[in-house]
Amino acid sequence: MLHGRRVVLGVTGGIAAYKAVEVCRRLVDAGAFVSPVLSATAVRFVGPATFSAVASEPARTSLWEGPEASPHTALGQRADLVVVAPATARLLAAYAIGMADDLLITTLLATRAPVVVCPAMHTEMWEQAAVRANVETLRQRGVVVVGPDAGHLAGGDSGLGRMADPADIVAACVSVLSAGEPGDLDGVRVLVTAGGTREPLDAVRFLANRSSGKQGHAVAAEAAARGARVTLITAADLAAPASVERVDVETAADMEHAVARRGVSADVVVMAAAVADFRPKAAAPTKLRTADGVPDVVLEPTTDILACLGEHRRPGQVLVGFAAEIGDPRPGAQEKLRRKGVDLVVGNDVSAPGVGFGHDTNTVVIVGPDGMELNVGPADKRVIARAVLDAVVDLRSTM
Repeated sequence: MLHGRRVVLGVTGGIAAYKAVEVCRRLVDAGAFVSPVLSATAVRFVGPATFSAVASEPARTSLWEGPEASPHTALGQRADLVVVAPATARLLAAYAIGMADDLLITTLLATRAPVVVCPAMHTEMWEQAAVRANVETLRQRGVVVVGPDAGHLAGGDSGLGRMADPADIVAACVSVLSAGEPGDLDGVRVLVTAGGTREPLDAVRFLANRSSGKQGHAVAAEAAARGARVTLITAADLAAPASVERVDVETAADMEHAVARRGVSADVVVMAAAVADFRPKAAAPTKLRTADGVPDVVLEPTTDILACLGEHRRPGQVLVGFAAEIGDPRPGAQEKLRRKGVDLVVGNDVSAPGVGFGHDTNTVVIVGPDGMELNVGPADKRVIARAVLDAVVDLRSTM
């Protein structure tokens, strides 16, 4: 949805301005033509040269410079989308009342393209009645508001006000541009699992793995952008598009029950979650203490959710598994494809530097029927998600 689209990226003066560089890079990587517009205060945080190097054309900072007589009109009329990240309290107020005193605000007022704003400020500012009223005014006018998130803020504070993750901002841009347009998964019921389960050891401890859930959430966002009716069953504390039905779980048993309830009706199931293979047979009801010695923990296997889906699949249903391997992922992915009776398996080497668990990028091999193998990456996890769903669409076309 972003390929060939013209996106104006507005950047205002907040510490989160450095994250806008990543938003710019992701938009360009997705094929968008990005025109950065920086406010006068934004350049105090990140220089125009940085955006000029990453974007599709040089960054602009003034109404009085540039090749056009009316740069705000030219930018606004050409834009397919305008996104402001970060959007400060001042930007939100000026936009709400139409105070056209710089290039960014005049561009916002001169466009008929959809607008996405991504607020970022301290919690106290975000909770001010005036700020909330301005945000509500913009929402009523059709502006899409993404975030803010909770987390660490400037000055050592923590709370609600952190700018949304760049990946979530780009996903929102895709969702806005795809609204009303049929995708290749339009109306398809897609179930996605994500994150690593946590199995209780005692009242305060658990056994877990290093999965962040980013890849599964990327699959869910990509499927939703392509028109699917998405259910995301997740053990991760990550944002998801508003259009996605979200089910939060913690343990492998929680995941099993949630998938059992929803998997039968799904047209496509993508098991991206890192579900624990073993769990303590009995969790201690209280905290285990060092003074009590090394605990005698007995493990038992968890249910193989993907194998159960393969055994009870309905005709026409597509099942996708993931295989996290150490070293070459092909043998493990091919073995999982055969053993679990699924259609596709996405294998990745989680020991490789800079990709896999916890990272924003991944390198995978997608294996399928008749010896099919597709290598993807290293690439952003949204790109990986796109490749996985492309393979799903190709497979469905032959069923």
